[in-house]
Amino acid sequence: MTQARIIDELRMRIGLIDARVTRGVPSALAHEIDAVRWIALRNGMRAAVAVAQALEMALARGERGPLISGWLDLLHDAVGSERHDEAACDTFRAACSVRLFG
Repeated sequence: MTQARIIDELRMRIGLIDARVTRGVPSALAHEIDAVRWIALRNGMRAAVAVAQALEMALARGERGPLISGWLDLLHDAVGSERHDEAACDTFRAACSVRLFG
């Protein structure tokens, strides 16, 4: 599968998750986010992996609804990032830290 198709698939999955945020069961959302994380991991999309991990932490600590939509926007950006090096991961991790810890 080409990188463009992987990105398209991940963005589609993120869109479906976002559509279910307000009525979705947190454990089901976490399962779907985990699937996105694994696809990203298998394809070397380290920035997306970092954001998905932080998003899973946000769900675990009780964030729901529109707050999760904001996280999904960040995950969408990470999936589309052309950079997957450590510096890019650090940038996305910093954005996640701000969201998690203010």
